[in-house]
Amino acid sequence: MDTSKNLMDDLRAVIADAEELLRATADQAGPKVQEVRARAEESLQAAREHLKSAGAELDTQVRAHPWAAVGIAAGVGLVLGILLSRK
Repeated sequence: MDTSKNLMDDLRAVIADAEELLRATADQAGPKVQEVRARAEESLQAAREHLKSAGAELDTQVRAHPWAAVGIAAGVGLVLGILLSRK
């Protein structure tokens, strides 16, 4: 589940960077630039929607199976503890 959170954080960062890039190039003119900007905005909107639904799905699964989530977290913690104690 930590990997899912990291992936979600990375996707949020990519979306934020792309939005900033679109704002920075807003004054660029030309039909090709406008076409690319329009496609990028559509892609960003789709990515935002997918991110929201993925987060909702993850939340639903954890709520539906809380003990499994606790067990997975405990197992990961145990493995990390063993690996870190070896150093």
